[in-house]
Amino acid sequence: MSAPLPVTPLRPGAEAIAAKGWLVAHKWLFLRRGSQFGILLLFLVGPWFGWWIVKGNLNFSYTLNVLPLADPYVILQSLLARQMPEKLALIGAAIVALFYLLVGGRSYCAWVCPVNLLTDFAYWLRVRLGLKGSAHISRPTRYWMLGMTLLLAAASGTIAWEMVNPVSMLHRGLFFGIGFAWAVLLAVFLFDLFVMRHGWCGHLCPVGAFYSLIGRLSLTRIKLPARAACNDCMDCFAVCPEPQVIRPALKAIGGTPPVILEANCTNCGRCIDVCSKDVFAFGTRFNTTVAPMNGVPQAAPK
Repeated sequence: MSAPLPVTPLRPGAEAIAAKGWLVAHKWLFLRRGSQFGILLLFLVGPWFGWWIVKGNLNFSYTLNVLPLADPYVILQSLLARQMPEKLALIGAAIVALFYLLVGGRSYCAWVCPVNLLTDFAYWLRVRLGLKGSAHISRPTRYWMLGMTLLLAAASGTIAWEMVNPVSMLHRGLFFGIGFAWAVLLAVFLFDLFVMRHGWCGHLCPVGAFYSLIGRLSLTRIKLPARAACNDCMDCFAVCPEPQVIRPALKAIGGTPPVILEANCTNCGRCIDVCSKDVFAFGTRFNTTVAPMNGVPQAAPK
């Protein structure tokens, strides 16, 4: 009797593609890429084509010469460096902070940050090449990085971090051409590709750490209205850039309600895309009713 052939494991999302179709199983990924490329394009069409819809960069900008938007992280560094920002910059920072209080601070990382395009590509390539090894750096390290950037601003009297911030350097590289910026971005890409899975965004980036603090009490959350339907395929864990945020809500650890309340969830929507059982959905942090069982709605445990 011949030995059974080895079973090749399906790639994450294969069941969802079979159940929902390829397009639906990538819906939030495509919307997110559209947001990232669209925002980047808004900044570039001015210097490239003279269409000044947005003037500035992600640190500070004017939209249609009316709406000021400023990165509250940069403004905080400026204040610690004893450099008082202009009134419009303070207003812009308040607008941005309020927005991320509503939609989730780490949404910046998944829906806006252009460096995420680079690190996601590194992860995609890492999977395709079958690279398994990974260094270990604790995820809280990013908060130490955040603290050091703020202390550096206070000690030096300058916004020193923005000189090497990959996000700022990417913008400068696109505006002004090849330079040291590309060396920094290449280092981030190679680090994520060869050294550590989701290394930069998930373990080191102080920008993401800052926005996680802003969004700790945010309204918009990933909910699990059908968590009882979970078949333990683990696809959500495989695609999530912050997989540690899923388990408490999915498995009701310590009576956790069916909603991801962890501040480091990026609201990227990939868990929604790849779940063939529609366990996940976007919603708010308040209504935690789960799908009916035997016709009776089940409230989340207190």
